[in-house]
Amino acid sequence: MLLAVDVGNTQTHIGAFDGADLAADWRLSTKPDSTADELSLVVSGLIGMSGLSLDDVDGSIVATVVPELGSAYLQLFERGGLAAMEVGPQLKTGMPIRVDNPHELGADRLVNAVAAFDHVGGACVTVDFGTSTNFDAVSAEGEYLGGAIGPGLEISIEALSERTAKLPRIDLAEPPSAIGRNTQAAMQSGFVYGFAALVDGLAHRVGSEVGDDARLIATGGLAGAIAPYCETVDEIDPLLTLKGLRIIHELNAD
Repeated sequence: MLLAVDVGNTQTHIGAFDGADLAADWRLSTKPDSTADELSLVVSGLIGMSGLSLDDVDGSIVATVVPELGSAYLQLFERGGLAAMEVGPQLKTGMPIRVDNPHELGADRLVNAVAAFDHVGGACVTVDFGTSTNFDAVSAEGEYLGGAIGPGLEISIEALSERTAKLPRIDLAEPPSAIGRNTQAAMQSGFVYGFAALVDGLAHRVGSEVGDDARLIATGGLAGAIAPYCETVDEIDPLLTLKGLRIIHELNAD
């Protein structure tokens, strides 16, 4: 069994793969100061609740935008005698990177691109609803072209409520209408329809540079809250990053 770990700034997504099939997955809050011992308790507990065991795991791969946690996860897996990989320049991805400085590229963005191209087999764009809202473009030939980074949904809600005296935190739900008749409905319209418009606007611009037939795949923990209201999203895959990690692990397993 393969354990794939996607460490984001806000959430960490862990998946257990039995071959190409995802046996279980879990989301937890990212805590940058977690030690390998603390992570061991969390990971073994999650696996145990699913009727699995660390003894069933024979490989692992980590993609992280929090460097100190990458080291902690690698230490955890190596202590257990597992072959551990971390996504970086040392790993093969099968995807040429056509950006000015590949070392600046976040591991999660590249992993999403790899998974999307493997699924589509042609030009594609991913939009990842995480701490930031990331767009990543892949050419018809399977080259990573770059992308766009916008504000994240949760951070934007937090910033607005912290910097205003009368605007509350809201739950993300379908707005009753575009014109809100109370504060909560007005904020829901602004955030849900506003972020959907952001996605559609950038998708049109990015898509025109990639190719009008490029497919747009949405992923990330908040994709389900916004993508259904977008006109340009072709499909939603909350497991896209984990699938990309499995593909990259396969490329490097030998």
